[in-house]
Amino acid sequence: MLPIRRSLAFLALGLLPISSLLAAPAKEAAAPEALETLPGFKVELLRKADPSTEGSWISMAKDPKGRLLLGGEKKEPISRITIKDGQVAEAEILKIPLSEVMGMLYAFDSLYVDGRGNGPDGQEVYGLWRCRSTNNDDQFDKVELLRTWIGGGGDHGAHAILLNPDKKHLNIVCGNFVDQPEDISPNSPHRHYADDLVLPRAEDGNGFGAGRKPPGGFIVRMDPDGKNIELVASGERNTYDVAFNHDGELFGFDSDMEWDWGTPWYRPIRVFHAPSGADQGFREGSGKWPEYYHDSLPAAVTIGIGCPTGVTFGEGAKFPAKYQRAFFIEDWTYGRLIAVHLSPDGSSYGGSWENFIAPKALHESAKTPLNMTDLLIGDDGAMYFTIGGRHTQGALYRVSYTGTEPTAPADLHDTKGEDARALRHELEAFHGHENPKAVDTAWPQLSSTDRFLRYAARIAIESQPVAQWKFRALAESDPEAALTILLSVARLGGPESESDLFQALSRFPLSKIKSEAQQLEKLRVIEVAIARQGKPAPEVAAPLIAELSPSFPAKTISLNRELCKVLLALDAPDTIARTLQLLSAAPTQEEQLNYIVPLRTITTGWTPELRRQYFAWWPIKRDASMHPDYALRWFAEAGREYADGASFNNFLVKVRRAAISNIPQAELASVQPVLDSWAEPAPKLHPSKKKRQFVQDWKVADLEADLEKVAHDRNFAQGQDSLYAVNCLMCHRMGDEGGSVGPELTAISSRFSRHDILESIIEPSKVISEQYANTEITLKNGDIKIGRLISESDDKVVIRPSMLAPEMQEIKKADIKSREVSKISPMPPGLLNMLTKSEILDLLAYLEAAGKADGAPFKK
Repeated sequence: MLPIRRSLAFLALGLLPISSLLAAPAKEAAAPEALETLPGFKVELLRKADPSTEGSWISMAKDPKGRLLLGGEKKEPISRITIKDGQVAEAEILKIPLSEVMGMLYAFDSLYVDGRGNGPDGQEVYGLWRCRSTNNDDQFDKVELLRTWIGGGGDHGAHAILLNPDKKHLNIVCGNFVDQPEDISPNSPHRHYADDLVLPRAEDGNGFGAGRKPPGGFIVRMDPDGKNIELVASGERNTYDVAFNHDGELFGFDSDMEWDWGTPWYRPIRVFHAPSGADQGFREGSGKWPEYYHDSLPAAVTIGIGCPTGVTFGEGAKFPAKYQRAFFIEDWTYGRLIAVHLSPDGSSYGGSWENFIAPKALHESAKTPLNMTDLLIGDDGAMYFTIGGRHTQGALYRVSYTGTEPTAPADLHDTKGEDARALRHELEAFHGHENPKAVDTAWPQLSSTDRFLRYAARIAIESQPVAQWKFRALAESDPEAALTILLSVARLGGPESESDLFQALSRFPLSKIKSEAQQLEKLRVIEVAIARQGKPAPEVAAPLIAELSPSFPAKTISLNRELCKVLLALDAPDTIARTLQLLSAAPTQEEQLNYIVPLRTITTGWTPELRRQYFAWWPIKRDASMHPDYALRWFAEAGREYADGASFNNFLVKVRRAAISNIPQAELASVQPVLDSWAEPAPKLHPSKKKRQFVQDWKVADLEADLEKVAHDRNFAQGQDSLYAVNCLMCHRMGDEGGSVGPELTAISSRFSRHDILESIIEPSKVISEQYANTEITLKNGDIKIGRLISESDDKVVIRPSMLAPEMQEIKKADIKSREVSKISPMPPGLLNMLTKSEILDLLAYLEAAGKADGAPFKK
């Protein structure tokens, strides 16, 4: 048990009403009239957070009295808001010594918090805390650390907490930088995960997440005291929030890796259903699984691009029935509150989506930032949502229905699919537990047409000793059942089963399988077997090559993608030549990378002419015609133009370097001319048209009063030249130009206000996203190393001291005393000191207009 400490500055404020505190000037928050919502709904701005006392709100919960609890960022407090008649009646700061609160739940007479505080030894930790009131005075005087989350802080840390439908357990969702707890139960529903890639993955071009292994983001279930923890599901990237529907089914809204835009492994943001044992298929770098891998589960609804934050179901809202049933999800980057309409599909769900609230200027160059962070349904039947994050202006909004449709409580139970869901639940009861009935009960569902039932049946069987079902699996004659359960043999059968596995697979020749889905399932079994057991012996590989090779090339991109990788892994003759034929005919950049990336690892089967064909792919053609229609639609729906991701250029460089490293010295001369025809991309620098000299050491206060002048009548040419003068494109991308050291600027005005943008330029170290932060490493000998973390293995880390130079440093973990995120931004201060006030305002206008001369700030 921890005593309440006054270790955070805000604790001196006690429980005084916020209105009585000395207020700091609030920044911009979207006005309701700047927002567009569906007919009959009303949006109200209830409260703007005081930046000096309340901070920026990033999470939300509700206590038993219906009061709203709002969590702040690092070193910021938890606020409590009392709502009466739809307005703020009282606002307080709770005397709880926790901050950076990314998840809260009131349950079991306690407030559970995922946040940062001082542990029993006085050291700051990020963990799961239980806060209780023992004096019956409406204050939380006991704060107990239940468990520490290693990697739990930051944007990719430990997030939402929710009550399990059984009212006996907690569920917590963690992002992909949280280490799996060491005390995970061996009887967890979800086990046996791995990368399961037949060829090595390419790590992120900028090193983000490099070296991290599965499970990726995950969901755990535990007792109210934080013990008996089970892994329920994984393979998400960085889900911030999850929720149960009326029937107890769990859903989340998963993030993308926006740096992957333009690659075939880019995974759009999506709503996912997370039944017991689910793997959503996220892996780092190029290792992300396509949805057709049947050892994963597909999305329920695909959205496109954005940054998922809070979610909630509409149950309890005084809304029309359609919106009581809706799953509401927030997009922080593009300011969209989306209503997802889920519909039963077998034992799972599909659905559609629509914008519920969005800035009116969503599809214009000038946007209203609406950085949504969390939401819930209040006791009064209204929806409440917060904005904030990255120390932007926090605010609380209320959404009510004022239309004419009935708002009486709707029947939210889905009768459609209830029998299929009940069958899936019966199978899930076997997950993680040995039961003599499991194999016989689950076996008939291995051939189900319902993918979620097949998945649940396979996990039920995998939970039983392998010896109980392996030989039955090898003898299975039904194609669907066999391909489902042979995947289990590939995962768990061990090297001793490999020959028998491939023999069993031979009963289902690829050319005789009529369904493309089943063809892909067979190829996936082969991939997992090779990934886990190694390349088969020549006598086993030869018949496999003889079967698969005639089918390559195939008629679809998906089959070609998998056949290419499997045949390359097996050293099948003529695979490189056929892969290059596919490359030359592929119409999209994404498909081309399906062939370029695997070939980088191959060392045998090349001729000088094949190598010249391969390296002649660089430079690639890059324009909108090179991308699938659905990818372009994702960007249009978010109100912005397409651009390749921040890691794309470095992916190209690293893939090419890896391929060059595999060229024998004796063959290098024959390939050198084509290698010399392409230079590694560097940010294109545009010289300023003016001779620059020092103007003033600008402060935010010097310019705040003039920010309204950015809105119109600005000078485009001067704004562009100012961008060039301060070398923004050396480190930042705008469209497809620029570097990848810092955040992308193309849509910056959709997530940050003018004040926030100005502040980030003048005071770059005030707020640093962990995606772009350096790591400060203190060695045992006292030396300090600072740089961007590029990769990490069990025994070493690799950092890049300057993102503008290629040099790397390897540091042995045995030599490290400590490491932490650097508090100093890689972006230097003083960049604007060579600009006049008018030029700075034009620069802000240029950024707000996404570099478009016809943008609103350049109109009269």
